[in-house]
Amino acid sequence: MKKAMLHTKVSVRLRKSELRDEWYLYLEAYPVFKPGYEKPQREREYLNRIITTPMWDRTRPARLNANGEQSYKPKRDQNGIIVCRSKLDRETCIFADNVRNLRQHEYDNAELYSEADQEMAEKIEKGKANFIEYFAKVADNRHKKGSKSIIINWNRVYELIKIYAEGDFFPFSKVTMRMVESFKTFMLTAPQGGGKSGIVSQNTAATYFAIFKAAVHQAFIDGYLDVDIAAKVKGIQEEESRREHLTIDELNQLAATPCDYPMLKKAALFSALTGLRHCDIMKMKWSELSKEGEHYRINFNQKKTGGVEYMPISDQAYLICGEPKAPDQLVFEGLQAPSWINKPVKRWVAAAGIKKKITFHCFRHSYATNQLTEGTDLFTVSKMLGHTNIKTTQIYAKVVDSKKEQAADAIKLILHSDVTQ
Repeated sequence: MKKAMLHTKVSVRLRKSELRDEWYLYLEAYPVFKPGYEKPQREREYLNRIITTPMWDRTRPARLNANGEQSYKPKRDQNGIIVCRSKLDRETCIFADNVRNLRQHEYDNAELYSEADQEMAEKIEKGKANFIEYFAKVADNRHKKGSKSIIINWNRVYELIKIYAEGDFFPFSKVTMRMVESFKTFMLTAPQGGGKSGIVSQNTAATYFAIFKAAVHQAFIDGYLDVDIAAKVKGIQEEESRREHLTIDELNQLAATPCDYPMLKKAALFSALTGLRHCDIMKMKWSELSKEGEHYRINFNQKKTGGVEYMPISDQAYLICGEPKAPDQLVFEGLQAPSWINKPVKRWVAAAGIKKKITFHCFRHSYATNQLTEGTDLFTVSKMLGHTNIKTTQIYAKVVDSKKEQAADAIKLILHSDVTQ
């Protein structure tokens, strides 16, 4: 079924020459609705014709001219043709009106697109749009107020897309199933960012490709793609990474071992008792600590996820914080930055006689693993860690399962044939 679009009117207009008393004739069509533009456009077509004797309608004032004098609109006859004193100019204006009539006819008929034709025209226009520019807009819309780590990841994927595209422009018409599969392969050997050499790890590639797929899926929702390609292409499988942790006995060894930096020792043990990340401990203020009934709790915004959290903490954890200070003062004032902190952690762990490769983040792993080992359920541990997806917490559960398997073989008896046969 044909559908008339909003009516476009074509008019003959005049534009004054800057140097001489002559006027250029042109056609103006308005409103013209074009794909990719939210507002109606004005289309102008110059006719390569000039007149010098137009007559002016003193009852229809126009804008002021360059000298600040009042100008007027041209006089028109009953057919809407501009009136001129000279016969040659009158013939030129009749010619212009004939062209106008032709263009009006084209608009009146050509704008009777079928809905399918209109959709096809819009798809062709969207196919010309820049996917790289679109990706940047999606990143900004989704994560304008997101955590620093999420923004960094989206920015890195943005840079990797430009490397893959070998430039700043990549049309949507090239975003196909084959292209997405090709980008997936590219991600597995993508260079690291931040001045680091080598390629990204498989787990990092999995994270980056998931971000890329999220943008491709959004493009399908927004009508830039006909097919939800992201749903048809599998993500990159993450490798199971070993999450080193400390047992309660090993934590007691560390508690009894002096550390070169007392504030580091306090923060590390606090992390082992609460599961908080270094970034959250570092920015924690006394105003975020409170006592509700018989229990202490922390109210804070997670720096990594941006989520608002409240967390009950043990009396021991609160005791490590020391004497309360001003509300806006940092609890662990003087705690060093993550880039510096792991070397003194390594020395402290070695001094305690522990042979494991421990970083500050391992104290958070220790909290999770020890909670599960002591029987706390997975859902509760997930909430205590502030995980947005329980699958993240299940990694710790696998560590506990491994420990259970080892425990199953811990008791050995000397069995005789009368019980084994």
